[in-house]
Amino acid sequence: MAGSSGSADNPIGSFLRARREQVRPEDVGLPDYGRRRVPGLRREELAMLAGVSADYYVRLEQGRDQHPSEQVVDALARALQLDDDAAAHLHELTRPAPRSRRRRPARVERVRPGLVAMMAQFTNNPAFILGRRMDVLAANELSLALNPRCAPPTNLVRSLFLEETYARELYPEYEDVAVETVATLRASVGADLDDPALTDLIGELSLKSERFRKLWARHDVRDKTDGTKSYMHPLVGPLELHYETFSINGADGQMLAVYHAEPGSPSAQALALLSSMAASPPSDPRPRPSDRASAPARPDR
Repeated sequence: MAGSSGSADNPIGSFLRARREQVRPEDVGLPDYGRRRVPGLRREELAMLAGVSADYYVRLEQGRDQHPSEQVVDALARALQLDDDAAAHLHELTRPAPRSRRRRPARVERVRPGLVAMMAQFTNNPAFILGRRMDVLAANELSLALNPRCAPPTNLVRSLFLEETYARELYPEYEDVAVETVATLRASVGADLDDPALTDLIGELSLKSERFRKLWARHDVRDKTDGTKSYMHPLVGPLELHYETFSINGADGQMLAVYHAEPGSPSAQALALLSSMAASPPSDPRPRPSDRASAPARPDR
């Protein structure tokens, strides 16, 4: 329904409603007068905290006013206790799109050959490049050895939620990884939610994964800049790896992720073992001609 706070054409209202439902009255010094129809803050409570009228806030959440001032957005961000990533996302949602803007046909995301060659030299560091919808565009050998599901053109979000059994075995802290991944997807696409490929991805995952559907509805936002991720690898055991990410100049939305272990740690030893295994070609179980020639003859029966 047009104008509904949950409709696809009202991202500001969807964001505000989802985030106010995550703030408890006691978190912001308000009394809790018993049972509420929905969790979190009421509209009039958030309006009071942000210093705007309840009527004006209702117009914002219902999509009847989609371009509040910078000051109002800052006040709402403070009232909702948004972190820097989420506050920046709210500002992006409320900025008017240029009138002359036209949607260009979706282009195939390609990785420069030089970047692929560079990653191949990272023999001790898993590395891969993601597109704006978190499709794996390129990955080095060690990254594939760490997680075979990281092979292009895998979508990391789809793999995480639709191959959940495998993902839970690989990631001991699966729930944290799931929350972070969905929040990173929101940060990556920003306010551009009319991308057909993105719409298809979100629709597919919402239909097939209740966990994804609930996390997407939370409107969490997190730029994937750095962090730590735990693995339980079937060949080398547990690893704790740190990662750093880098935006790629000249490739809108592409991101290079590079993982590393703490020097001298058990994880560094396990990663070195995995690197040596990845560098060694698989053995051929078929007997070589010389083996067949030197094999003892079978006794006659």
